[in-house]
Amino acid sequence: MNQPNSSLAPSDLEGASSDTSFGDILTQFEQEHHLDKGQTLHGTVVAISAESIFVNIGRKTEGILPLAHFQERTSQETAKVGDQLVVSVTGRNEEGYYQLSTIKVERPRDWSALETAFTEKRTVAGTVTEVVKGGLRVDIGVRAFMPASRSGAREQADMEKLVGQEIQCRITKLDTAKEDVVVDRRVVLEEEETKTRVQAFERLKVDTVIRGTVRSLTDFGAFVDLGGFDGLLHVTDMSWTRTAKPADVVAVGDSIEVKILKINADTRRISLGLKQLIPDPWTVAATRYEAGQRVQGKVTRTTDFGAFVELEPGIEGMIHLSEMSWIKKVRKPSDVVKPDDQVDVVVLGVNAPEHRIALGLKQALGDPWDAAAQKYPVGSVAEGAITSMQKFGAFVDLGDGIEGMIHIGDISREKRLDHPQEMLKTGQKVKAQILELDRDRRRIRLGMKQLEPTSADEYIAEHQAGETVSGRIVDASPTKAKIELGEGVYATCRLEQSKSESGSAKAVSSGADISSLGAMLTAKWKSGAGGAAPEKEPLRAGQVRSFRLLAMDPAQKKIDVQLID
Repeated sequence: MNQPNSSLAPSDLEGASSDTSFGDILTQFEQEHHLDKGQTLHGTVVAISAESIFVNIGRKTEGILPLAHFQERTSQETAKVGDQLVVSVTGRNEEGYYQLSTIKVERPRDWSALETAFTEKRTVAGTVTEVVKGGLRVDIGVRAFMPASRSGAREQADMEKLVGQEIQCRITKLDTAKEDVVVDRRVVLEEEETKTRVQAFERLKVDTVIRGTVRSLTDFGAFVDLGGFDGLLHVTDMSWTRTAKPADVVAVGDSIEVKILKINADTRRISLGLKQLIPDPWTVAATRYEAGQRVQGKVTRTTDFGAFVELEPGIEGMIHLSEMSWIKKVRKPSDVVKPDDQVDVVVLGVNAPEHRIALGLKQALGDPWDAAAQKYPVGSVAEGAITSMQKFGAFVDLGDGIEGMIHIGDISREKRLDHPQEMLKTGQKVKAQILELDRDRRRIRLGMKQLEPTSADEYIAEHQAGETVSGRIVDASPTKAKIELGEGVYATCRLEQSKSESGSAKAVSSGADISSLGAMLTAKWKSGAGGAAPEKEPLRAGQVRSFRLLAMDPAQKKIDVQLID
């Protein structure tokens, strides 16, 4: 689009004598078309660019009205060619165009108009004429004083720039008798700023993307200036990854694009989101991770109940305390893992809608109980350190996360204990025999006293099979007898009934005369060489007899003997 220009038309030179210089002609032209600052005119929109509106104000040179200024002063987004506007002149730019304003207020023409404007609190137009002590002098039809604090300027240099400009202000003091007038520009600027914010706020819509500037940071988020009003970017909406503090993501002064998440028209609060501008990684988590899968991640933080592991940016899983080790005595996660540790874990479950993935650390290490039966067979000897003690027994660390328990009754043969600490202490290394292993219940029963030498061990070590020994019968039955070979050493003797003993038994069972049977047995025992062999005396408790050692088993502490006398 071609912009209007301010060059002289050929008709402007008609009638000029040849003796007249071009400079004189130009001076005459400017005098005829000159406009004073603050002069109000009616104009017609002739062209519109991306930043300006060009207005025909009845002069050879058009005026330029900034589009942004037009939008602020009116509720319209833009003007149309042919629109009629009431404008005032604020100056001229380097290209010669008049600079225009849409100020629609008029200067009071007399004291009566001033009183009306003061009473009705109307906004009036004025021109800043000079800087004076404590403020500015303003021409609003009469001389008025504007305090520096009510000028809207923050520094002295800004006040000086106001000289020569047309402004809007409000009369705050009017004394017609003394011709004392005080005006306020700041209140008008604040009202315009409020109006602009309200209009901008009303144009906002949820789910739209808007650019703003980070104004300040707090522990819980960042306030973003959206152009006259702030929105809150909460720390949880900054990134899909866990953010410790807002300063890790944004800084004051950053220009960022954010998404409007929520608008509260009553409180004028706006919730913003930054992470919502990129896809949520959890939308593919259900297809990327499945139960039983082995993955690797970095520990981000630990809590009393577990540890969080980042599997990829934006996706965290949690290892519960119970899934950290096969050892039951883990009391806090920090005893096993620490932030920034790289760990191998197994996915136990995925709940994508709730953004949860359950992880297991001990499953990645392998269950040591799977090989416990082969590593710790019953009867074998294991060694480990005492980890803890209770009144009923002591727990022993066998390694690989497996603990065994020594019952208080299996600690010593020599004396009865009231508490394991009478013989053991935490951290002490001990040897114990595997007495029992329960894979399903994850229990191993150990015994220390089973490894102590017994009277049977010493007896077996000192004797050999085939030797003849003496023993006292403790108990006897028709088929076997329990024999005491020494203090605390017992053997088993298997018995065979003789025919005579069998007959005697039959006789007893048939009701024969017991006294006659006893006399007969005595006679046979006393008979000489020509008679039958004397019957062996029956076994009974308390007898001391001779036996032959048949077999001895050190592991089972078992001894078998044969009666020879």
